[in-house]
Amino acid sequence: MDLLMDGLRLMVLGMGMVFVFLVIMILCMSVMSKVLAPFVKKIEAKEAAAKAAAAPKAKASSADADLVAAAVVAVKQFIGK
Repeated sequence: MDLLMDGLRLMVLGMGMVFVFLVIMILCMSVMSKVLAPFVKKIEAKEAAAKAAAAPKAKASSADADLVAAAVVAVKQFIGK
């Protein structure tokens, strides 16, 4: 019976340690969220500017379509299909 009680104590101690660690981790994440909140607007503005700058480059032109078609034909010829 003593061995069973020791095992139960050890289990409760281990689960308690995990619970305390998780509570501390959640508190730290909440604090970091509040600390970094003022910087969110700056980060979002930089991301929006980067997306706006990349948007014209993302559009495929007819030359790009011709290159893709040529690559597909070359691959098909290489494979032999």
